[in-house]
Amino acid sequence: MDTCFCLCVRIFIMLWCCAVCGTDISCRNEAGEPVDWFIIYKLPRDKIGEVGSGVDYMYLDSSVGSWQMSKFMVNTSQGAIGNTLNQLYMGEAYKSNSSVYALYNDAPPILKYLKGYGHTKGVLLFNRCQGFWLSHSIPRFPSFPEKGYLYPSSGKVNGQTALCVTYQYEQFLLIAKQMAYLYPRFYNCSVPAAFLADMPQLAQLCKGAKPPLASDKAVEQLFSIEGEKFVNFVKSERFVDDIYTGWVAQALGADLLVETWQTQGHELPSNCSLPKHTMNVKRIQLPGSILFLSRHDHSKWCVSRVYEEQVTCLGDLNRERAQMWRGGGLVCSFNPLIYKAFRQVVDWYIGC
Repeated sequence: MDTCFCLCVRIFIMLWCCAVCGTDISCRNEAGEPVDWFIIYKLPRDKIGEVGSGVDYMYLDSSVGSWQMSKFMVNTSQGAIGNTLNQLYMGEAYKSNSSVYALYNDAPPILKYLKGYGHTKGVLLFNRCQGFWLSHSIPRFPSFPEKGYLYPSSGKVNGQTALCVTYQYEQFLLIAKQMAYLYPRFYNCSVPAAFLADMPQLAQLCKGAKPPLASDKAVEQLFSIEGEKFVNFVKSERFVDDIYTGWVAQALGADLLVETWQTQGHELPSNCSLPKHTMNVKRIQLPGSILFLSRHDHSKWCVSRVYEEQVTCLGDLNRERAQMWRGGGLVCSFNPLIYKAFRQVVDWYIGC
């Protein structure tokens, strides 16, 4: 009875939201249909034994069950990312006073690179009912709303990941507070007057101001529109440490296998000095014998080494010395499907 009642309440809320807000802003799957969450893994151009297009990608959501090669290319407005962002572009939500949007990237399109911002990239779009948070690792992306969907040529070279989650409005109140720690470079955004009282931090960030922080880091539990649990770890530049070793591995109580882009001479070695260890992934193998090295992969993710712990995190920061002084974060999942997808692609890692 309790399960049935909760389901009825959830359906009622969703129908009420649609009636009040007029549109259900959400992550969209490959067919353009609303979805609770999805992940893409864009393949690098240079793989072991072959050179690819640099725009093909693999797709994952709860209905797919495992990595599937997309029939679309990431540089077209078709496919999951294009379908999701077109709610901003083609729907012209950026002209509306009934929704909030924010595009952020420490390396934005067109504009010059500026130091001091968090090493974080993503998109927020939501109204009073719901919306999506798309976090990704692609520099120069996405394009300004008035230009429509454009994918940067520079984004073809390395592997990239993107995580999209659909949340109800109340969750965005928490996400807005988390954003203050990241201090993202909002290069295009709008927080209409009707939302100012609910999320003053987001409004400040939109204007380029830095909101005051209660500490140097924060963690928050978030629940998708279908009740999937995600845990968001964020750190400011004042937390001077490797987020994986110095915080997340210890907080989750799990040894982590970490895949990040590490430039030669600046990378942090695998670390087993603390109770829970972090070990660098060096080679990835996706389904279909797609094999590539971490130096060709600009994505940032980690999984628990031990299968029983089922931890997967996607995020912003590389395991590099310079990024210990940068703001950034991780969105962590305990979903067995997501864990299996990422754990199985770890082909080689460096132990301690």
